[in-house]
Amino acid sequence: MAMTPRLRKFALTAHISSSVGWLGAVAGFLALAVAGLTSQEDQMARAAYLAMELTASFVIVPLSLASLLTGLVQSLGTKWGLFRHYWVLAKLLITFLATLLLLLHMQPISTLAGAAAEMSLSGADLRPLRVQLVVNAGAALLALLAATTLSVYKPRGLTPYGWRKQQEQRAGVASHLGF
Repeated sequence: MAMTPRLRKFALTAHISSSVGWLGAVAGFLALAVAGLTSQEDQMARAAYLAMELTASFVIVPLSLASLLTGLVQSLGTKWGLFRHYWVLAKLLITFLATLLLLLHMQPISTLAGAAAEMSLSGADLRPLRVQLVVNAGAALLALLAATTLSVYKPRGLTPYGWRKQQEQRAGVASHLGF
């Protein structure tokens, strides 16, 4: 199903906006996670973890879902298709896995924010969780940068399905021209 040029541009704008917003929000989340882990001031660390939960719940999760949805709309409504090019499939896989892992990691974020709201974070029992949030945010940032790179460079390589569709289109054009 091909989209009209106006609808395609709207969908592309929505996809770029949600994807770039997601990337920026994850960068901000990583900064908060590092601040929470390394701060010598208990009040600063507590504030960082409370802000991280708000950022994750009300910015990162909605933007990740919007990026996934608008990416599907873009792939299904444009010449790139969902299954024609390896780079589109790679972006879909990265986006889907990043969104899934984000949703699974919301519990540790909430756990740490709850602890920050109730007590001091100086206890050693929370240190592994604090380190995990830094590592996860760093990995998410790298994954989103990889997806961005794929969007810009669009490496060649048709899937078997894409190659077959391309051959069918060429055969259709040739038969239409009388060859």
